Amino acid sequence: MSLASSAVRAGNSDCSADWSTAERHGELLGPQETNTDVAPRTTRLAKFHVPEIVFGPGSLAELGHCTQRLGSRRPFLVTDPGLIEAGWTDEAVGHLRRVGLRPVVWSGLTPNPKDHEVQAAFERYAESGCDVIVGVGGGSVIDAAKGVAILSGNGGHILDYAGVDQVVQPIPPTVMVPSTSGTGADVSQFAIVTDTTQHIKISIVSRTLVPDISVIDPRLLTTMPEWLNAATGLDALTHAIEAFVSRAHNPLTDNHALYAVKLITGNLVRTQVQPKNVAARLAMAQAALEAGMAFTNAILGATHAMSHQVGGLLDAPHGVVNGVLLPHVIRFNAEAWPERFVALGAAAGLPTAGVPPREVAGQLADLVRALADDLGVPKSLASLGVAGGDVPVLARTTLKDACMATNPRDVGLRDVEQLFREAL
Repeated sequence: MSLASSAVRAGNSDCSADWSTAERHGELLGPQETNTDVAPRTTRLAKFHVPEIVFGPGSLAELGHCTQRLGSRRPFLVTDPGLIEAGWTDEAVGHLRRVGLRPVVWSGLTPNPKDHEVQAAFERYAESGCDVIVGVGGGSVIDAAKGVAILSGNGGHILDYAGVDQVVQPIPPTVMVPSTSGTGADVSQFAIVTDTTQHIKISIVSRTLVPDISVIDPRLLTTMPEWLNAATGLDALTHAIEAFVSRAHNPLTDNHALYAVKLITGNLVRTQVQPKNVAARLAMAQAALEAGMAFTNAILGATHAMSHQVGGLLDAPHGVVNGVLLPHVIRFNAEAWPERFVALGAAAGLPTAGVPPREVAGQLADLVRALADDLGVPKSLASLGVAGGDVPVLARTTLKDACMATNPRDVGLRDVEQLFREAL
């Protein structure tokens, strides 16, 4: 069973972090017979899969060595015009050439990677005779790079791989260099691609998509425009909160999620007003990493399932949509499992001693909205262009999104429609 499918199927209805019935009673079983009739029974198993990680200011200098170690001679470097203009692509190419590699650069990409852009990138990859795939950029770049890898190893069309565990053949080695502090794509088993015919985003979930190496250099974060800094930071916060309350959470993911919440709520606004502040940038780079490691193993929930549909409809910034939706989803999920939000509230700096869990959850939702306000994020989906007439279609496609499987509260069509209308 793959990481993705095991996480999706591992949900406990009570959101318990306990590993097994035996452990709750202070006992672990000894050796057991292995025939199927008497195999040991446990309530939880956890898998935790992450790339090799190179972290810290100046770590981009290691890109050549990392790529070479994966057997590359002619790497395929996926990036975008913004990274080229900022100078990061030239630096990355220089590090690759310094160790004798001959990179091919492809940058024909727009935000929220489109199905036809992934196809064009793959065709260039195939004709150029490249090997290792390198992504230098934000989530759109990294998702497109993963799309190239999927098609290289599996063929077909990128939309064929929507859902969980549809990528069945091995893919080329991948090295990712994130330029934003939030998407987590550089450590995740997700790739998000826009279906330009249906105007929806599809989620591709497979452990094969977890990159081999992630090179995280906080210097790259300093050239993000303010809106992107805000959007990706709110995306990371959503990753952390949804991973913590996910049906598939476990003690391995919980600590990463909680620490990410602490780092983001304490540092995101600082990066907005002091873009080159070393301590704040390091904190947000680590927060994005921590949140990414949490959600790729615990999966996500209703906020992301809904946000993907809005992004597909409007080509809107994913993190901005998350910032609008997350407070509403927190309140909705807390109706079923308010206790789970207490630790999240504490991590965000809220007083929790003696406070009823449902009240803590409400305060957390208010804190998220206040943070979004501080970052200049709109208060409603209507201000982003969503109309009331869009809601029925958005709700139907939301229920098909892979992220919905691990939402802590069961969600029906009417629930999703109501959440969308509350956020309009």
